[in-house]
Amino acid sequence: MALPQPTAHIVSSPGILQPGRNCWRIEHAHRFAMLVDADAYFRAVRAAILSARHSVFILSWDIDSRTRLVPGGANDGYPEPLGDFLHQVVATRPSLRAYVLNWDFAMLYALEREWLPVYKLDWRTHRRLAFRMDARHPIGGSHHQKIVVVDDELAFVGGLDLTRSRWDTSEHACHAPLRCDSDGKLHAPFHDVQAMVDGDAARALGELARIRWQRACGETPVVVCDTEHDPWPQHVVPDLADIDLAISRTEPDYEGRSGVHEIRQLHLDAIAAARRSLFFENQYFTSGTIANALAQRLDEAHGPEVAIISPQTQSGWLERATMGVLRARVHRRLKAADRHDRYRMYCPHIPGLNDQCLNVHSKVFAVDDELFSIGSANLSSRSMALDTECNVTLEARHDPRIRAAISRLRNRLLAEHLDTVPEQVDAEYQRLGSLHQAVATLQLSDRTLRVMEAVTTPELDALIPEQALFDPEKPIDPDELVSQFLPNEARKPVPRRLVRVGILAIALALLAVAWRWTPLREWINLDALVSFARNLDELPFTPLAVIASYVIAGLVMVPVMLLIAVTGIVFGPLLGSLYAIAGALLSATVTYGLGHWLGRDTVQRFLGTRINRLSKRFARRGIVAMVVVRMLPIAPFTVVNLVAGASHIRFRDYLIGTLLGMLPGITVTVTFVHHLAEAVRNPTPGTIAVLAGVALLIIAVALGLQKLLTRREDTAA
Repeated sequence: MALPQPTAHIVSSPGILQPGRNCWRIEHAHRFAMLVDADAYFRAVRAAILSARHSVFILSWDIDSRTRLVPGGANDGYPEPLGDFLHQVVATRPSLRAYVLNWDFAMLYALEREWLPVYKLDWRTHRRLAFRMDARHPIGGSHHQKIVVVDDELAFVGGLDLTRSRWDTSEHACHAPLRCDSDGKLHAPFHDVQAMVDGDAARALGELARIRWQRACGETPVVVCDTEHDPWPQHVVPDLADIDLAISRTEPDYEGRSGVHEIRQLHLDAIAAARRSLFFENQYFTSGTIANALAQRLDEAHGPEVAIISPQTQSGWLERATMGVLRARVHRRLKAADRHDRYRMYCPHIPGLNDQCLNVHSKVFAVDDELFSIGSANLSSRSMALDTECNVTLEARHDPRIRAAISRLRNRLLAEHLDTVPEQVDAEYQRLGSLHQAVATLQLSDRTLRVMEAVTTPELDALIPEQALFDPEKPIDPDELVSQFLPNEARKPVPRRLVRVGILAIALALLAVAWRWTPLREWINLDALVSFARNLDELPFTPLAVIASYVIAGLVMVPVMLLIAVTGIVFGPLLGSLYAIAGALLSATVTYGLGHWLGRDTVQRFLGTRINRLSKRFARRGIVAMVVVRMLPIAPFTVVNLVAGASHIRFRDYLIGTLLGMLPGITVTVTFVHHLAEAVRNPTPGTIAVLAGVALLIIAVALGLQKLLTRREDTAA
């Protein structure tokens, strides 16, 4: 039975929030509390689940059954690890059902997550504890909502998942022994925010959770209403009482359903309505749409101040090489638009943290003293259009009581970072009339907010495309991503195929172990690879070492363009081109052989059935197909090699096509990055002129290729 679609609750008084435009519904809450940092949230959510009578819904991007919600010991008679805790609570209450919905994550994140979550949270737990993986999202998208609803009477919404590497107190002490994962490994200080609400707002969020569960699982959850039950944790003092809250969503276009972009519109309307200040705490800041709206306000003579609190660096090499580069570009754009000196990006500095800043993971924004929003949505393109998101927003609508509360909430966050109290932040803000001047006045201790310049290396900036795959502005079309294939011929006998699947699985498991427990993840970045390549340059057998590095890197899926760029930076245009061509060809040969050995079914099992059309093109077109696929990188280098081997394109055609297709790109890329590095290190008119000449050559080649392909398509049509 399908759940009825909810109807919007219309509020007559004017304001920024408008159901059907920038929010789904506006509902009443008896109480509202802002829980700052995971210690406060984890304690509150454990207490709420302990009081549950009928239902618990947990919607998450990530969950870890080993997480201890109260690392120092809850002392409530129930097990400490989250999975055992949920099992025991459900097992001791016959009327209680729990539903846990977690994103069916991409393999990109597999090495960072708990293994076998279905076994640990479903198979070995009570039958009334249901754990499901949510795969109902377009390619490239994720289920990103972080919602917990208890008995439809209490709900939590924000940026925190019940998982590893999240727990911290608002002190963010540099060396906190309780801030460790289940394996006892310490993790860095971590800041995030969650909202807690009750009343009709909680019931609406319960309805949202059930709709998501039904779409993901095809099951209709059991709902029992019990308005006499109050699961609000007694130790949590509300920040506000008797208020209206808006619930805003992002949902992508998927399976015939139109997308929902309420959160994007909420941000745009809020930015347009600001008079004095716009305050953001956010993990990412990469959305071109949001950046354009902010730039327009900064260009105004009497526009608002813009303050963005963000982590100093993104987590891990992959985020630094993608989201970090995009953030640096957005920051440059806003700095250029800031003609009246009203824009600052800050990072919270923690003493003793190796001169690094606090990891800010929160998704919060405030407009003057009129609007305050907490949720799961980052300031990224994907959070505005591709991932599922949920925010709750409070609007004052000129009510002095609510305006004062919004001011306290914003000042509380600033006070935590400035190592002071909210009253002091408020006093300075009122005295100076400027958020930035108040922050500057309160920068009195080692723990403070530092003005930050979001930058990236010129080499990375040159290599990352403007529209990065990791922050798309719309769902990814798989037919545009890769022209796929694999013929029905060349099937391997079942016993041999199963053996090879097992061998490949073991190899992937060993890679996962190395990624998780060795420095491998830190080695695979541009800076580390350049340093490694410079060390190779000092060896007597440099050519063999460089070529062998290509083979090893291909087997662990290191992007070949990153390797080519590193080769150009270190070895220059001539040797760099020779090394890159030889290394790429040998790597292509080895992974082609691996694909041939694994066979069609094994490759299809790991890469998906949609690669069939690409494989058929290889088999039919031979050399021409390989040339095109190498010149237009429609799929990762190693994936193409595996598919080509499994498709049984003749090895000679494969190698010739690879050489012809990659030779121009390698030569141009190596030459460009070499001269780019030279221009950065020694910016003389000569080096800049050479760089400009190479760039023009690249543009000319790209336009020529586009014209050639367009002519071929017109001829074929």
